[in-house]
Amino acid sequence: MGVRGLATFIDAHGRIYREEKFRQRRLIIDGCNLVHELYRPGLDCIHGGDYAALEAQIERFIKALTDCGITPYVVMDGGSDHTDKKSETCIERRKDRIRRAHQAAVSGSGHYNVLPMFSKLVFRQTLVRLGVQVAMCYEEADQEIAALASEWQCPVLSNDSDFYIFPLPAGLLPISHFNWEGVDHSQRHSFIPCKRYYTSSFCLVHELKPGLLPTFAALAGNDYVKLQRMESPIDWFQFCPRDGYPPSRLEGLLGFLRPFLTPQDAIEAALGLMGNLSEERRREVERSLRLGLEEYTLPPSALKKFFIHRAPPPFTAEMSALLPDWLRLPLTQSVLTSDIVDVLQSQTNGLHIAVDHKDKPSAQDTAKPLRQVLYGLLLGAGGQVEERDREGLQLKFIQVPAVCRGLSAQLTLQSLDKSSPCDRMAVLLGALGVSEACLSALPASLRLPLAVSCYWLQRAEPPPDRTLLRALLLGLSHGDALRVKAALKIPYHRSEPKLDLDVTHSLNQWQGCLKDAIKLNQLLCSPLPEPQIARLYEGTLVHEMAHRLQSGIGLKHVLKSDTSTKKLYYNMMKIVEKFHAKEDATANPSEPQSKPASLASSSNRRQPLEDLTINVGQLFLLKSNSDGGDDEAEMEASSAVRAEKDLYLQEMVSVKTRFKSKERNNRCNNPELSRKEERRGRDLL
Repeated sequence: MGVRGLATFIDAHGRIYREEKFRQRRLIIDGCNLVHELYRPGLDCIHGGDYAALEAQIERFIKALTDCGITPYVVMDGGSDHTDKKSETCIERRKDRIRRAHQAAVSGSGHYNVLPMFSKLVFRQTLVRLGVQVAMCYEEADQEIAALASEWQCPVLSNDSDFYIFPLPAGLLPISHFNWEGVDHSQRHSFIPCKRYYTSSFCLVHELKPGLLPTFAALAGNDYVKLQRMESPIDWFQFCPRDGYPPSRLEGLLGFLRPFLTPQDAIEAALGLMGNLSEERRREVERSLRLGLEEYTLPPSALKKFFIHRAPPPFTAEMSALLPDWLRLPLTQSVLTSDIVDVLQSQTNGLHIAVDHKDKPSAQDTAKPLRQVLYGLLLGAGGQVEERDREGLQLKFIQVPAVCRGLSAQLTLQSLDKSSPCDRMAVLLGALGVSEACLSALPASLRLPLAVSCYWLQRAEPPPDRTLLRALLLGLSHGDALRVKAALKIPYHRSEPKLDLDVTHSLNQWQGCLKDAIKLNQLLCSPLPEPQIARLYEGTLVHEMAHRLQSGIGLKHVLKSDTSTKKLYYNMMKIVEKFHAKEDATANPSEPQSKPASLASSSNRRQPLEDLTINVGQLFLLKSNSDGGDDEAEMEASSAVRAEKDLYLQEMVSVKTRFKSKERNNRCNNPELSRKEERRGRDLL
């Protein structure tokens, strides 16, 4: 986040900026900063994500760049700073997210800017699909972004105020002044109107030696230095000029720094203003100031070769001792998440804070067994990870043991990429508690999401409501949230969204399970295809569908729009009903369960088609009666019966085909037997 208040301070001194018509250039983009900026304009932050709308926003942004001949290179943050230089800052930010997420849930307002759980994944997936070059650093990205921009002599696009300090030869284009939605096509070459910032302009306006700019950032307080929290903080206002701009903390700090020629002189003078510090305390403050200065020193770019030759940068010596070499490419490609680096380097994992009421348990609890399998693959038996999660409104540090059981105990991180696909698939589906045969009738893109849904049905507390399950599967089956929203006439922007806290909590659990399942799938080298989130799940759509189903409003026109979609929905419902029935049996062990044999995973015996029809019809008609004769449930009953018949007939045809094939093979292999059978047939006639 950089220097607090610096961007506002520079905006107040508008003559520092230069007006630009930006086109026909390379552009280094701060990816993590950009996704926050693209998500803000009117997109829902409290119902679990407007991912399809985010995807459309990203597409428009990249088209604007392409129209102007701008070549983007997107750089994402990697693992957290394992040196703990920013630990205090990271903890304070996480506490702030917990407070904002609760306030958003209570108020039903999206003004608290809590980024939905899959925003960064949708951002990466969309850029890759559009052919944009994306790279992830092994650690934080600021220095690498500045180093690459310096070597390529091109500007940086970001709103992070640290980039006002880095010595960028081609300057900074602040996103807030980058009018990409107002591309000018009137001239021969289209361009984006924007403002460009140079450190030289800042130093010229404020009469500061360029070499003192990092000292200014450190003394002002950045992510590494917190001088304002000292027992006797320095009153910078005393150095404000008596005329000119209104007095401010940063204006006073600049007034203090103007007479000095070197950073050392300025730091010595600043330490002298801090009162009677003990020698130990003085050394501690001086050390933190020097660490703050080091953050603005540019190393050689590590990503230049990757963007040109697809060669991932080498690990540091410390990382090489912990991470196998095969991880370099998938990490740099952002195929693996930065959590992998955090777990391996510092045995920590900061979990996502979703919009949820403080009285609800953490939505991340449901997916903990999946993360334990992930930790087992990374750390082996005996490993332990400190998870940073919430309890109420408090930040909690929870020690979670790694789990190594069965086949996963036989796999090692060093050779995980060389393991057989069958073994990797078995570990993934074993963690989710689903068999491969159970998913075989589904499109490949839906197998992981449906496996996660089955896991969620068994693990979530409280158990998910059936209406919510129907709404979720309806959303999954369509694969085009924007089209369905248009069909249902769901507005893109709502002034006062209605938030059902129970639905929100349950969907947060489902998203948490899917997110950790995707991470496990990624580490296992994707035995199942990675689902395209923007095509798969839209929080606002599922909330609206659940609300309409609960209100008894029909959704027939949505299902009728596509026969294949309807069949897919009922096939998914048929699969998850197995796990719903198991959940009911666990919840009420004393009550007799009348589970249809067609839904029993342990049954190897096929029932007569009439029995299957009766059982499936009873399953849905019972639900229909309990809902007051809901037309949707009746439609489910009849359609489910048809689906069962289709499946039964398909199997019978398959059995008959296999029998005929076997008979033909026998005849070919034993022609004498074939002739005897033919003679026997003529004798019988």
